[in-house]
Amino acid sequence: MSAPTLTAPAGSQGINELLDAARTRLARIGPQETHDRMTRGAILVDIRPAAQRAEHGEIPGALIIERNVLEWRLDPRSDARLSFTHYDLDVIVTCQEGYTSSLAAAALQDLGLLRATDLAGGFAAWQAAGLPTI
Repeated sequence: MSAPTLTAPAGSQGINELLDAARTRLARIGPQETHDRMTRGAILVDIRPAAQRAEHGEIPGALIIERNVLEWRLDPRSDARLSFTHYDLDVIVTCQEGYTSSLAAAALQDLGLLRATDLAGGFAAWQAAGLPTI
């Protein structure tokens, strides 16, 4: 049995490069702006797994769509889409600390939801800002 290859394949990118590329496309927003946009009709999507939500809490009014099905639920072309999804949807994605949500929001932009962005700092930043949690 040979040793595992630790040299990155040509053309591949590491997670830090993927994250940086995603964030250059996003107009990331903070907790208060997220809250304000929610009051004006934006959809906040919490992509954290159930265990994280149970441990840390939730944001009232956030729509729970776990990361593994996000694109299927919000792609207007998908047979598994939610009934309200459309290309002009004002959608803000959150995770626990604002890393996975950046990648997810960029994926939504790739699907054509060009207003998609994420909550910088995630649920932790929302909570630190003293905004409501349950």
